[in-house]
Amino acid sequence: MKYDEKIYRPPLEANTLLLQVTSGCSNNNCTYCNMYKDVNFKTETLDQIEKDLLEARGYYPDAKRIYLLNGDPFILSAKRLKDIAKLVKKHLPECETITMYASIQSIALKTMEELKELKAAGINDLYIGLESGNDEVLDHVKKGYTANEAKKQLQRLNEAGIEFFSIIMYGIAGKGKGISNAVDTAALLSEVKSKSIFPMSTTLIPGTELHMEYLRGEFEEATEMERIIELKALIENLNVKDDTIISTLHASNSLTISGILPRDKKTFVDGLNDFIKNTDGEEFQRSVNRSAIRL
Repeated sequence: MKYDEKIYRPPLEANTLLLQVTSGCSNNNCTYCNMYKDVNFKTETLDQIEKDLLEARGYYPDAKRIYLLNGDPFILSAKRLKDIAKLVKKHLPECETITMYASIQSIALKTMEELKELKAAGINDLYIGLESGNDEVLDHVKKGYTANEAKKQLQRLNEAGIEFFSIIMYGIAGKGKGISNAVDTAALLSEVKSKSIFPMSTTLIPGTELHMEYLRGEFEEATEMERIIELKALIENLNVKDDTIISTLHASNSLTISGILPRDKKTFVDGLNDFIKNTDGEEFQRSVNRSAIRL
């Protein structure tokens, strides 16, 4: 099967069949990310995709799930995505879910009718890197949309019946700004129905714009304890109506929580309060080696 040298997929898709339909990222401007900086965005031909599916059938004939690579395959037109879904169904008829990364911009390009058609074609469980619900932060890291625009597009997914995972970053606002970021992000997430919420602690990657800002003294990192306080504020201010999984099972996070909101909200907040109260901040800071984290 054809793959680029670099492959990124969410932790949940560790055992999912990976099918490359694009290379690189259509946006590729986010200041904290270096994943596709040296990869030009391009699309795979349907012939190549079908060739890969024929090969995949020999290894995974009963695959129930398939993950489309790379950075934002949902940027493809609705027609191209439906054509890919038809090929998946043709060669892997047991497949129930076609999942991928998506962006607010790529959702906005689809009409409501197209979104519903994509859902009917088996496309679901989109991974969306929201990062924040704070407009100042979104502008600073060059996400290319406002919190209100993000809310509108996520609500359109809800209306179309397409489920999605909301990925957010705490610590991304920098030192002293975590609480406001948490409150604004929680406000956004409370207005939409996420299947799961995945908080990730911001890790400065050498070579990225955000890391260079840090080196120039233009961005000051939040301490590890500030991040935990921000995570607590996020959970305190989340008011989701339907059961929503929240999990920090990711290499970037110094603490692991996993459960269901709103059921486990008090348990999370009480546990984080205990940690904050009983942990020496300087010792905790020394215990976390962010330079060794591989995202």
